[in-house]
Amino acid sequence: MQALRGTQDILPNDIYKWSYMENIIRDLCALYGYGEIRTPIFEETKLFLRGIGDTTDVVTKEMYTFEDRGGRSITLRPENTASAVRAFLEHKLYGDQGVHKLFYIGAMFRYDRPQAGRYREFHQFGVEILGASSPLADVEVIVLAYRLFQKLGLQNLELRINSIGDKNCRNAYKKELISYYESQKDMLCEDCKQRLYKNPLRLLDCKEDNCKILAKNAPVITNYLCEECHNKFEKVKSGLTALHISYVVDPGLVRGLDYYTNTAFEIQYPPLGAQSAICGGGRYDKLVEEMGGPDVPGIGFAVGLERLLLALEGQNLIPNCPQKSSVYIVALGEKAEIEGLKIQGELREKGVMTYMDLQEKSLKGQMKQAGKVQSIYAVIIGENEIEQGKATVKHMQTGEQSEISFSQVADYISQENSINK
Repeated sequence: MQALRGTQDILPNDIYKWSYMENIIRDLCALYGYGEIRTPIFEETKLFLRGIGDTTDVVTKEMYTFEDRGGRSITLRPENTASAVRAFLEHKLYGDQGVHKLFYIGAMFRYDRPQAGRYREFHQFGVEILGASSPLADVEVIVLAYRLFQKLGLQNLELRINSIGDKNCRNAYKKELISYYESQKDMLCEDCKQRLYKNPLRLLDCKEDNCKILAKNAPVITNYLCEECHNKFEKVKSGLTALHISYVVDPGLVRGLDYYTNTAFEIQYPPLGAQSAICGGGRYDKLVEEMGGPDVPGIGFAVGLERLLLALEGQNLIPNCPQKSSVYIVALGEKAEIEGLKIQGELREKGVMTYMDLQEKSLKGQMKQAGKVQSIYAVIIGENEIEQGKATVKHMQTGEQSEISFSQVADYISQENSINK
């Protein structure tokens, strides 16, 4: 039996890398005032059809959807914004009419072609601000993502931003796009031919070579922004400039989900190659309303943690796993094991990592294991030690030994200038 294609096991020797990233994420989110939310891994399929859009690749090609025993259509979450908004509505968090700042870390699922740093079960860190319409919120989420990557040590980041306007000005732009592409329809891939009249903005995001060539000469949406959307975008740019964060305006950046309005952005890390995006997000001012809630604006982003880890490892930015000081209790015989268990419990109560033989190994075997796990002390309890009521405490590096009564071993080892030093 093997793990399914597109999934992976994260083993104990690697889990510290994930903990390292997640600890920095949690500290940064706390600094910015975000609270953690955890949503179910699966939801009713209609949530994503309504929230993401039924013309997106995520919905049409990539979702893991099945019928449960109750006959309901269920989908493993492919992203978390729709779930966060559903929770926001279900628990009536909008009742106080305040600003809600949320973050999440969790597994997502998409049936996509596996490649370096991209899996069918993958993990995302993301944030959502619900209830804030000011462009300052746009600036905040972009800055939070940018500072995270800086804090992790990544350099030469490229921030790409765009505005895709609101429903009103985007409709005029869509008409121009359709007009442009209609005359060259035969050059489009089959997917884009289907998207042309349903959601023409998706054509700008297509990765097929011919479609990419056509997209380069397509009308740009920034020429069609209404005055209000234009002014909002200018305020976002001004905020980023004030914080000395460089950016490039990319008129072809539309993101892959239907719920975006106004600001859209990506942060790219060029050393990753062609698939260099490590963060993407934008504003979704009508999503809450479209999902049956009040008119509440929102903005957020998501970071693929596998891609982020790949970037950090490529630059040797993950510190070595810290080795905790430990003690190994070498117990020979049933009476010795009982005393060893007592000492082990006392040491653990004092916060000292403690091992004890679970394989009934010999004295030599247990001492060898004590060295293998890099214990500072070995606490040896044999027949002689049982008779005297004292354990032999051996410092594994210096070889020094002391005879310590069973009741004093934990205090002796955990005292200052000993194992904690």
